[in-house]
Amino acid sequence: MKMHRHYMISDDLDDLEALERQLEAAGISTPQIHVLSNDDAELARHTHLHEVQSFMKSDLVHSTTRGALIGVPAAILVLVVAYFAGWTQTAAGWIPFVFLAIIVLGFCTWEGGLAGIQRPNHNFTRFAQALKEGKHVFFVDLEPGQEAVLEKVLGAHARVEPAGTGQPVQHWIVSLQQKLGTMRHA
Repeated sequence: MKMHRHYMISDDLDDLEALERQLEAAGISTPQIHVLSNDDAELARHTHLHEVQSFMKSDLVHSTTRGALIGVPAAILVLVVAYFAGWTQTAAGWIPFVFLAIIVLGFCTWEGGLAGIQRPNHNFTRFAQALKEGKHVFFVDLEPGQEAVLEKVLGAHARVEPAGTGQPVQHWIVSLQQKLGTMRHA
């Protein structure tokens, strides 16, 4: 099932909290709703708002994946060079080169992650100016049948400005979070 992410910007956390409650009452689950803000202290006072996890504010996941995508061809290159150079025909065989390939893959992945920790999440860079101005980014990952719910609820929130769409999380991640949430409350 293909989900769609809708971004909105507001300077009023009370209004965003009311918006989140109304969306949840209309059937949109909490794992589908997030708020991104530079004012973590104020956001913490609004206990009902589902804030973006701190590691998701950085580009850790995206950059780690990119590092791994660079590491796979590099690891394959190590194995190809070892084979065509004839180094695998020695008494040591393939073992040192397989370990070297694993180390190269791990190193590239690790370096990608380190680079990602230092950068803001690539999905949120377009909101950097609004966040600097003290505004908050509210976003919802919706299933196709839920689009009308958002439009209806947004009608009562004039201070919330639509700010575009983007790549949502995978549907299975939201489903897993929902199942874990119901297990915790049981």
